[in-house]
Amino acid sequence: MNNFVYDIPVKVYFGENQLGNLGEELKKYGKRVLLTYGGGSIKKIGLYDKVIAEIKNAGLEIFELSGIEPNPRITSVNKGAEICKNEKIDVLLAVGGGSTIDATKFIGAGAFYDGDVWDIITRKVPVTNCLPIVTVLTLSATGSEMDAGGVISNLETKDKIGYMHPMLLPKVSFLDPTNTYTVSPYQTACGSADIMSHIIEVYFNMNQDLYMLDSIAEALMKTVIKYTPIAMKEPENYEARANLMWASSWAINGFINGGKRQAWSCHPVEHELSAYYDITHGLGLAILTPRWMGYTLDETTVSKFYQFGCNVFEIDKNMEPMAVAKKSIEMLSDFLFKTLGLKSTFTEIGIDDTNFSIMAKKAINGGLKYAFKPLNAQDVENIFRMCL
Repeated sequence: MNNFVYDIPVKVYFGENQLGNLGEELKKYGKRVLLTYGGGSIKKIGLYDKVIAEIKNAGLEIFELSGIEPNPRITSVNKGAEICKNEKIDVLLAVGGGSTIDATKFIGAGAFYDGDVWDIITRKVPVTNCLPIVTVLTLSATGSEMDAGGVISNLETKDKIGYMHPMLLPKVSFLDPTNTYTVSPYQTACGSADIMSHIIEVYFNMNQDLYMLDSIAEALMKTVIKYTPIAMKEPENYEARANLMWASSWAINGFINGGKRQAWSCHPVEHELSAYYDITHGLGLAILTPRWMGYTLDETTVSKFYQFGCNVFEIDKNMEPMAVAKKSIEMLSDFLFKTLGLKSTFTEIGIDDTNFSIMAKKAINGGLKYAFKPLNAQDVENIFRMCL
């Protein structure tokens, strides 16, 4: 196994009624707060009023940026960065899901750059600093509340690009499962598909690494499989929501990576889908993942699928390995498309093969030749066609 460094200094307040600590945490970083959020759902559930009250009680000055989109746009990021510079913002408070948090990370970096923040995301210029970020999570999915990355879309260029930098890591995150009670069954399902994909991207790796990390990854996947249907049927089931929320954070905060070194597969491919068609990220991953699995399964990779099938879906270990592998893909498909009720094909969501070639060529720039099973543009296009 490879050596590695693990350093995730995010302070987490987990559970109910923790917002009473929000004002004190924000005060550590200054007096002028930029509150960022999406389409207004935080107002409908009463969270906005609670957050505003805590900020005011702490004697802090509030500025706002609302309307951050799903698949957050660079236009919103640039707008937020300008507010930071004009109003001399000290600290950022992102209240929402991964889209709001991702955008806020780049707003924080953009506050120290006199130009289009897209230059940072496309790596034309480096991150030099970032305003401190505090998050209040409302959706279990991306894990952005406890990682140093984010993904931003540019509608003009039809690009969706991910970027990671240690300075983008939140300082403090508030994780209250009750804030996810009003998340719809559909968004709960999409969020869980995203969590599963984060784990799968790391777990499906032929490098020998710590047994305990694979075991934890398997436990995380079993947690998602167990609790997502419960959360969908019983949206105010605290145990289900809490398990999904904590699994979301630990799926992508780097812990289960250990010393594994390989590029992700499905995420760079899906980013092209949502860049061109603006679909829900988790839905795109759900459609892609079983097809990617089927495409990459062969005699050189079957052992990992066998491990996955036996340990996650409890398939009989006495079955022939290839049979277990194929059964595991079938069972994952059943979970995503039957249990969770997600659409299973591109055709069902209005995507045809018009842009397959160009999307495939752009996807391989994400380093797919270093993935679990090296993929070229034709491979990606073949996987796209399997999804029709």
